[in-house]
Amino acid sequence: MRSFKRMWQDFIKDESGMGVVEVLLIIVVLIAMVIVFKEQITTLVDKIWQSINQSAKKIY
Repeated sequence: MRSFKRMWQDFIKDESGMGVVEVLLIIVVLIAMVIVFKEQITTLVDKIWQSINQSAKKIY
């Protein structure tokens, strides 16, 4: 039977779940940025849609 210290060291060295943690942290940061910059993002998207609609009216 392995000692607790050896099992703990193996657990700390195991990096199999690191990808999931990294992806979750990136998602959390992106969500936080969207919340903080919500008004600026909304304004930008509205301007883009207005530009698209004006360009589409010129085509039709």
